[in-house]
Amino acid sequence: MADVSEVGKDKLVADLKLVIGDAEELLRLSAHQAGDKVAELRVKMQDHLTSARARLSDAESVVVEQTRAAARATDDYVHDNPWRAIGVAAGVGLVLGMLIGRR
Repeated sequence: MADVSEVGKDKLVADLKLVIGDAEELLRLSAHQAGDKVAELRVKMQDHLTSARARLSDAESVVVEQTRAAARATDDYVHDNPWRAIGVAAGVGLVLGMLIGRR
């Protein structure tokens, strides 16, 4: 089961990718605009987008590594304590069955 903070990080990464994509599209569409201020703003925005994309890639790598570590720890725990894992799974299944049965 995913940790709430990991789900939040995944959502943040997805949202940032969308924002960066939209900003790049805006830059592409405004390429025909003339003027020193517009050109200066486009260069500044492109620099910020490049930096944001690099940081986003780093953050995504961290999230992936944390997810893998959690999966390895869970796998190790289940292999070390198979009966306890079966008991926990049965207990969770029983509680969910009771909750669903009430409806």
